[in-house]
Amino acid sequence: MLKEIKNLIAFLTIIPVGMDPDFLVDAANCMYLFPAVGALIGLLVGLFAWLLLHILSALIVGVLTLGFLLLITGLHHTDGLLDFGDGVMYQGSPEEKIEIMHDQQTGTGGLALGLVTMLTTALCIAGLSMSLVVPSLIVSEVSAKLAMMIGAWVGNSAHKGMNTYFVNAMHGRYRNLRLITALTISFGIAVPLLWIGGFTAVIAGLVTALIMVWFSNRHFRGVTGDVMGAMNELARMVSLIMILAVVRWA
Repeated sequence: MLKEIKNLIAFLTIIPVGMDPDFLVDAANCMYLFPAVGALIGLLVGLFAWLLLHILSALIVGVLTLGFLLLITGLHHTDGLLDFGDGVMYQGSPEEKIEIMHDQQTGTGGLALGLVTMLTTALCIAGLSMSLVVPSLIVSEVSAKLAMMIGAWVGNSAHKGMNTYFVNAMHGRYRNLRLITALTISFGIAVPLLWIGGFTAVIAGLVTALIMVWFSNRHFRGVTGDVMGAMNELARMVSLIMILAVVRWA
């Protein structure tokens, strides 16, 4: 199991834990542990933000923290967000849309979606108080990683690629057990940290994933690796928005 967890961390981050040749298979089979790795990422990023808040203004901390988060995750999911934006905006068949997503050039749709998502995320981080920044970033990363797992569990593969490993694993023999485990981990981390805010954030991530699966079925006839990467970025943003909304309401 340690080998699988190591490959899972290597897949989701740039943390130098080493990567085995079959890392993709291990990451797919252990996708139900994505939220746990998300909690680790959120903890590292949250501590970074907490330290910066002692010496810098909140707005600068929000931007730098987002940059640190993107660095830790290797911009892997951000690239999927940009490709997703391009694919959705392109007027053509699902096959043509998928081909556009594989294009190395980023178009207007990707730039617009990426800009709005990144700016909103940075501003949300800037809006967190010093006492909330660590638990909020942990919960938002848990929600983001759970969203990808839900996308693979609910959706079907739009084409054969990296996404196929994860979709097949989440549609396999233990799919319901893996779902229950992922949900237990997510709520087990989020609710003790932020109570109703944590619960709401995880639900927001779940809803984001389901909406994106529906959206992707219309545009691509299934989910792709880029779609799951976009789920991560958008679910994080939505979760942070919900946390701020609950805090303001409370």
